[in-house]
Amino acid sequence: MKQIVIIGGGQAGAMAAAALRAQRFTGGITLIGEEPEIPYERPPLSKAMLLSPTPQLQDILPASFYEENAIVLRRNTQVVAVDTLQHTVLLADGEELEWDRLLLATGAKARRLISLDALGDKSHTLRTAADARRLREALTANQRILIVGAGTIGLELAASAKQSGCEVTVIEQAAMVMGRNAPPPVRDYLMSLHQQHQVRLCLNAQIEHAALEQGNVVLTLQDGERLMGDAVIYGIGIEANDRLAAQAGLATANGIIVDDHCRTSVANIYAAGDVTLRRQGEQLVRLETWDNANQQALVAACAMLDQPLPPTVPVWFWTDQFDSNIQFIGAMQSEYWLVRGSVEAHSAIWFGLQEGRLVGAITLNQGREMRHLRRLIQQGSQIDERLLVDPQVALKSLI
Repeated sequence: MKQIVIIGGGQAGAMAAAALRAQRFTGGITLIGEEPEIPYERPPLSKAMLLSPTPQLQDILPASFYEENAIVLRRNTQVVAVDTLQHTVLLADGEELEWDRLLLATGAKARRLISLDALGDKSHTLRTAADARRLREALTANQRILIVGAGTIGLELAASAKQSGCEVTVIEQAAMVMGRNAPPPVRDYLMSLHQQHQVRLCLNAQIEHAALEQGNVVLTLQDGERLMGDAVIYGIGIEANDRLAAQAGLATANGIIVDDHCRTSVANIYAAGDVTLRRQGEQLVRLETWDNANQQALVAACAMLDQPLPPTVPVWFWTDQFDSNIQFIGAMQSEYWLVRGSVEAHSAIWFGLQEGRLVGAITLNQGREMRHLRRLIQQGSQIDERLLVDPQVALKSLI
């Protein structure tokens, strides 16, 4: 095998290139990204990039890493077609690149609404560095910011906007915040946290109409209420960048379907990161996390080189909102939840249990315990619940 081409200059693409070299692959590696920047970390876009007095992108790998490891980094470059028979990719400028193995790490784009797009430069999404730079200019003191969607990104943006001195209203069609990601006790905490910081939450709310009136954004809700703002941001999920894969004949369903080896339906083509879907029982599931992108990058690299796969680890992600760091690990659909610590004091751990076994956990400003929780989940043995909830008992002692 002489040449591996990676399409996508985000977390999964960059980390896969690094993993290939770590696995001692000596052939050619070409990493292609559409953005002008060196591959950068995306989690800070909704936080540090909006709040820091001197915002700077955080590179995933040092800029020198690519040249030092003979990785050809093609920035500002668009791939327009993949030929699965000839093993080539066609670039927008007409150049063709050959590959022996191809990794699609094309990520996803923010889901958009035509009605809100019609608001022009008053309308924002957040997915790229360019989005963050534009949004930062809108988040100035006393601006009225309307945020559509109360998922992880919506709440992070609400916190950042409020900390920037804005008046913030969040509109969510569900009856709860973070309905996809968090169990009820954590949802309740987050609702209380935002209300304590004077973020207005409009739940069970449907937007009937969006318009510009004398330079103001006006969102009319189903119940007739009119919300006025200086800008609207919407965080209502993502759409996978799977066009190249679909055109090449790969199995897709708003994402590229892969197996546990990150193999697609076409031989020698792999996929990793937010663009992928994996089967869990009868369902196709996407894990939209930084950690999953890293894990799949390593799996794909090993699979492309016919190396043993790394061990499976529990799903982990985090969110920072105001002064609260909340980390999630393992299954969020648990039989019941227990808590240790003080939620009111913003220092707690929630434990998700199934038949007496720890299957998931959430820390509130106790991230130092995450490594112990990971091991307890992987251990899979029954745990005395009295010891779990007792703050005097070190979690390490239960391993």
